[in-house]
Formats: sequence, structure tokens, C-alpha cells
Amino acid sequence: MHPAADLQLAASHWLLSTLRHRDRARMEWQEHGITMLPLGTLFSAVRLPQRLVLAVTGGTGPSAEVDAVLDEVLGGGPVICDPHGHRYYALVPASTPTTWRQAVDDWRVVGVDCLGRDTYLGVPRVDLTTFDRRTYASYWAVPMSSMATLCAPLAVARLIAAGQHQLTERADQGGST
Repeated sequence: MHPAADLQLAASHWLLSTLRHRDRARMEWQEHGITMLPLGTLFSAVRLPQRLVLAVTGGTGPSAEVDAVLDEVLGGGPVICDPHGHRYYALVPASTPTTWRQAVDDWRVVGVDCLGRDTYLGVPRVDLTTFDRRTYASYWAVPMSSMATLCAPLAVARLIAAGQHQLTERADQGGST
């Protein structure tokens, strides 16, 4: 097996370990390219509106360039892009929603939310790593480099702060947000 395939297989197994019954999720990945996984046990997710991500990355929509900037800014931590919903999801440690409670309340004004227990996230198959303009299907903007490797909460917080700053600056200059 190829080392990249080994990493993808390990990441798939790790992601699916959030479920008791994995067969249905495997089938959904195979048939639809996406499955719903519960958050709050192995990992949680920070939902970032596309406009905030694009304010930081300088992009105009999902693209390899935006993905590369996210990869750099978040230190290679995994990020899912939902082009149809105009959102990105940075995968973070499971404890993040609890430790970020106050900050998240402040960030909701720009559409950021921290998703944990009692929430499910549509997670694409680990080999879906490029944006497809024909389907607008969810994909890994920054793929999982290995199982259990997540975004550092501080890096995500810095991304959010930079995005808020850019959006505020645009609004103050009379631009659109």
C-alpha cells in the first residue's frame, strides 16, 4: 500500500471510531461521499462562515489557493469546506466548545460557532480533497495528515480574530461584509 493510502485509511478508521455501527457510514461515504459523524467525543468543529475565511485568505470562493492559505495559517490542521453552505469547519479537540464558551458568544455576531456534543457534522470521505465546481460537494480543504491530528484552538482563534478585523475594516470603509 502507498503511504498516503495508509494515512487515509488510518484517518478513516479514526473518524469512524466515533460510531458504534460503522457499516452505514462506510456505505454513505461510498455512495454519497459524505456521512454524518457525532461531535464531542474525539473531536469538535468550529464553523466558520466563508466570508470570514475569504477575508483572511484573500480568495473569492473555494479554491486550491484558499485551501493552501488555510493549511498554512492552521498549521496543517484538518478543515472541511462546505461550498454549498458557504462554510468551513476546522476540526478541533473535543473539549474546545467548553473552554471557548465565552469567546464563542462574542464570535456569533460574525457567524462563528463551536459545535460539540449532541451535534453531527457532515464529514466527506478522506480522499475528497479538491473543490468540484460541478457538484459543490463538501471536501477536505485541508486533509487530515494523520489520525487524531487536529487544528490548534489558538490558531483557529487567531484566524477568527483576523477575519473579524478584516470584515470590520471593510464595513468601516463602506465595503460589503
